[in-house]
Amino acid sequence: MALRLPRPHRFDGYVALGGLSGGVLLWALGLYTRRSDDGLVLWSPGWATLVPLAVVAGCELLRRSRPRTALLVGTVALAVDVVTRGSLVTILLYTDLMYAAVLYGTPAAARRIPWITGLLTVAGAVVPLAVWPVPEALLIGVVVGIVFFGPASTGLIVRDHRDAAEAARLRAEQTALLAEMDRAQAVTAERARMARELHDMVANHLSAIAIHSTAALSLDDPATSRQALGVIRENSVAGLAEMRRLIGLLRDAGAGSEPSAAPTLDGLGALVGTARANGLDVHLDAGHGGSLPTPVELAAYRIVQESLTNALKHAGPGRVRVVLHRADDSLTLTVTSPYGGHDGPRAPGSGAGLVGMRERATLLGGTLEAGPRDGPDGAVWAVRAHLPLTEGEPE
Repeated sequence: MALRLPRPHRFDGYVALGGLSGGVLLWALGLYTRRSDDGLVLWSPGWATLVPLAVVAGCELLRRSRPRTALLVGTVALAVDVVTRGSLVTILLYTDLMYAAVLYGTPAAARRIPWITGLLTVAGAVVPLAVWPVPEALLIGVVVGIVFFGPASTGLIVRDHRDAAEAARLRAEQTALLAEMDRAQAVTAERARMARELHDMVANHLSAIAIHSTAALSLDDPATSRQALGVIRENSVAGLAEMRRLIGLLRDAGAGSEPSAAPTLDGLGALVGTARANGLDVHLDAGHGGSLPTPVELAAYRIVQESLTNALKHAGPGRVRVVLHRADDSLTLTVTSPYGGHDGPRAPGSGAGLVGMRERATLLGGTLEAGPRDGPDGAVWAVRAHLPLTEGEPE
């Protein structure tokens, strides 16, 4: 089977073409790195410098896909260049092959090549100095360091920075994914909890319908039957209205789970009493008056409950105010607590509470805003929910 080489990168092709053209230009001008009478020159014809130049330029096409092969072949070509009159471009292209071998090679190669080239640099300085004890002998080590160790160490530095940037990007993506998963889990858990709480609401309407329909069928009394039918219609309309509100909430809560009793705004007094017993200075203004749709009462109760819990965890010293105001078609509740100046230890929060409150308001067609703002007594954390009361009667 024929070996099929990968297609070279466009930039590598430009480097190879530019290096080859530059080397040919220097050859045409008669510019070499050594004179023909140099003792190292074993192959003196000028055209001989073009052979290692062409080989190293060809290796540039493999600097990304086959960096190890390109470096090995380039090293042989550099050795051949040493015994000719030499070309500066060949040396420059070889330094790029050394750099690419560390940057694009395997992790093992990236660790070993700088060490090997470093040892060669030290040897290139010590051995000539021992043979020719003159300061000029150190220049051989300098040249070896420039050609070998310099590009290798530069490639290692760039590779480390590239790997660090990639690791940071992956961590950022994982953090964003975990945050999205936490948000989705919080929404799912809140919807499941609301579905369990609201189970009894619909069950109450259906139970009333069943009881009064049985009475209407059992008793031969037109007045009683008419009264029972009125109750049946009232409960069926209310039940259908609630079902329309909650149809998007219902989720499978798991086998064996028991529905809990649904709290109402009548229980706010007990809720505030518990918060006061826990150390909060709470002022309640619950002048909403009249009856409210059951889903709205439940959502308002839970929003107040979560707001008081957050105030207990995070609020500074001062009064917490809970205000409920009912308009003709909406209920507005506001919970404010001192913001900042918390002396004691803070309880950790996951952020799921705000997600749950906002989800409750959104599912009823309302809005919820939470954040710091300026109040008469200084900065406060305010939670403001606007919950609509009316919804078109089911057809």
